[in-house]
Amino acid sequence: MQGRSDNTDAEQQQEVHVKLEGYRTSHGKRNGARMSQTSIELQPQQPDHSKSHPEPDSRLQPPSQLLLAEQPHNPLQIQVQHQNPLQPGQQQRLTTERQEETAWVTYQRLFGLLLGIFIGTAILGLVYYIHHGLHTGSRNNAGHVIPCVSSACQWAASRLSTSADPFTQPCEYFVSTCGSKRHSVKRGGRQRSQAIALPSHSLMDRSTEAKRQNKRELRRQTEDANLSRQSVLLQYLRGILDTNNSSDSSAVKKTKDFYRSCLDTRSLEAAGAEPFLRLIQKLGGWAVSGEWNKTDFNYTLGLLMREYGTFPFFNLYVGKDPNEAASKRTKRYIQIDQPDLLIPIEWNNKTQKSRAKTETLRPFLASCQSYLDFLGSPPSKSMRHVGTFISLSSELAVAASPVQYRLLKGQLYQRMTIKELQSQAPAIDWLGCLQAAFHPMSLTEDDHVLLHNLPYIIQMSRIINKWLHKPAMSNSGTLHTYMVLNLLHTLMPAMDSRFSETAKNLSLALGNIEEEVPRWKHCVLEIERGFDSVLTHLLSERTARRETEEIIENVFFSFISKITTLRWKDHESFQRFIDKVYSSPPRLWSSEEISNEDDLDLFFSEVTVSSRGFFSNYLQLLSLWQKRRSKLLAAQTEVADTLSVAPSLVTNGLLFPMGMFIPPLFHPTYPKAMNYGAVGFLVAKDIFHLFVSEIYSHNETMHAVGDCVWAHYLNATEKGGRVGASRLTSEQRQELWLQYSALQVALQAYHHSLSQNPADTSVSGLHHNQLFFRSFSQVSCDIDPYSESMPLDPSFLIPVFCAQPDLCPANPQCSVEVQQSRSRTCLPQPLTIS
Repeated sequence: MQGRSDNTDAEQQQEVHVKLEGYRTSHGKRNGARMSQTSIELQPQQPDHSKSHPEPDSRLQPPSQLLLAEQPHNPLQIQVQHQNPLQPGQQQRLTTERQEETAWVTYQRLFGLLLGIFIGTAILGLVYYIHHGLHTGSRNNAGHVIPCVSSACQWAASRLSTSADPFTQPCEYFVSTCGSKRHSVKRGGRQRSQAIALPSHSLMDRSTEAKRQNKRELRRQTEDANLSRQSVLLQYLRGILDTNNSSDSSAVKKTKDFYRSCLDTRSLEAAGAEPFLRLIQKLGGWAVSGEWNKTDFNYTLGLLMREYGTFPFFNLYVGKDPNEAASKRTKRYIQIDQPDLLIPIEWNNKTQKSRAKTETLRPFLASCQSYLDFLGSPPSKSMRHVGTFISLSSELAVAASPVQYRLLKGQLYQRMTIKELQSQAPAIDWLGCLQAAFHPMSLTEDDHVLLHNLPYIIQMSRIINKWLHKPAMSNSGTLHTYMVLNLLHTLMPAMDSRFSETAKNLSLALGNIEEEVPRWKHCVLEIERGFDSVLTHLLSERTARRETEEIIENVFFSFISKITTLRWKDHESFQRFIDKVYSSPPRLWSSEEISNEDDLDLFFSEVTVSSRGFFSNYLQLLSLWQKRRSKLLAAQTEVADTLSVAPSLVTNGLLFPMGMFIPPLFHPTYPKAMNYGAVGFLVAKDIFHLFVSEIYSHNETMHAVGDCVWAHYLNATEKGGRVGASRLTSEQRQELWLQYSALQVALQAYHHSLSQNPADTSVSGLHHNQLFFRSFSQVSCDIDPYSESMPLDPSFLIPVFCAQPDLCPANPQCSVEVQQSRSRTCLPQPLTIS
């Protein structure tokens, strides 16, 4: 039975390798270069004696003039035009001379043969020496590797010098997990990583914690902060926006002017509430000031939705219908959901109803009063308007429900026409409001929309009708005041610090502990809402597309090779999965999907940006955001998020955002070892995460590998103060296998890249495998949604990998014992890319 299973696995791998070869051929042609068919293994390879020198890379060819100047003469071009017949005496002397010459030539050939053997042996030895060093990354071979001297590499060298070397660390170094490294602890004036306050080593006793406090603190001070990939991208964009270039296009200049006006908080403070009060007058005033023109309810609602991105009574967004996923349709629909109510609410499981949180009503009321005070409302009048605002908010809150409840009740993605919606919720002019929100698109009452809480929409309509026709409230304008206060909430980023401080104090009173976001980061996030196409263009200009696509392609093919080594439960499940992978070819966001400078200038031609008037700039941003929604509804192709830092599965493949391939994770001048160790690992990890649920449910390899690595970790850290459970949960075992496999795939992809072009450079005297692992150790604890599932420091995978002979330049100080036969189950096994 076992033999039959092995045969099935072999046939399965052979079938995939044949299919992979055809896939690679077509994919390579599409990218302009077919990848080699050489088999690459993680263990050092024997040199190919058929070639004493690698083929030159086309990118490194000398100029054509030099090639022409150094061309050897063609012997076929040298011809004897005339031959005179020889006399007999001359023929005899010539024969004697030739015999003597033949003897001399024989000696010459013998000498040449011996010399050739000597030189050939020397060359083969040199090739083996270089080739062996290529795979081991030996320090002794550093003289054969050219150091990288670009400014990016100099910065990378400085970063390496301030980070810990996992090869020289004792096993105690790996006791802390990624989660504990990210704890926000301020010591000595330096804050470690993100401001996320979590208990550190809650299971440790106080005495043990005190003994290791200094050692952990030293480590914190010598390592770089573990910034999330999102933060790295935002900082990169900040650097672009901070620069001034005379050659910038009009659209780029407007984007940078918006950024500078956002940073100019002095102008915001000087303007105070006046810009918002002028806007209220444009809307017909409001009853709070005693001057209200009693504007039409639906007209005001449509205006807020179109011009100011404000949705007081319901939310709008654009998306696909998941029920059409099987048909692979790309159509997008208007989706209508309950709003983000300003009043704090809570869900009551017993009554199955929401309600305003009683204990938070007092601070919420105080904050509303403060807002009206800032807007010049007399205290005697503000209390009455705040009271009716809270009363209306509380009624709407009762109809709201959490998404989990709606999912159980089947209330998500309910499809109906606009005409049907109008009949069920008549207080809203649905066609008019939706046309305003998605102007200039043309909508009809027969168009379909998707609803996510129809009971709320129906109840909301009844509440609005009641307040519209309430005799005692006919002149109070409660609904209008409610909409204006929601508009104030939308425009809060463009208001002075009194408003933002009041909002912050309310958040603290509600028990929310939020990270203090720097102003620059807030401004970059705001820019993305309206100037996303400009940011995409700026990223595209700085993307090394050829090098980036090479990494994506090599990692993807290594991922497929890894999948074939897994033991699947049955051939059918494997075939279904591998077909899905083949139908999801990876690609970088193509240049055809990015607007050029002329198109951008035309699109933003009507936008006027002032370097000091941030309030008016912000109003234009909201208008741009409305155009973006309309464009998304009309688009029939997938649109990548500009600030995305991870790939996504879309209809036509695996889409990689450009934001993944930026410094310090990637740079075209970095050694390939650095790029593959950092971004190559992240690419591999992200691909695994996209497919892991299907892999995990159908193969039998994960558990053994995860338990094996964990056993090595327990053995290595048993004297290092490790505290915690000795058994893994299913989620932890899965993540451990995944990151182990991702590192194996990234290393395999790097070796495959070297087989195409063996040339690589060094940084700080480090190169090849050692530099690959050092680069990996700097990003292995990047913050992502899955890091909390990793039960150990991912850098511990380095000692596990280095347990394989000749893979690393030297054994790490924290070495992994491999005497036990079961240890072999998690040593990096050879992967073959055919």
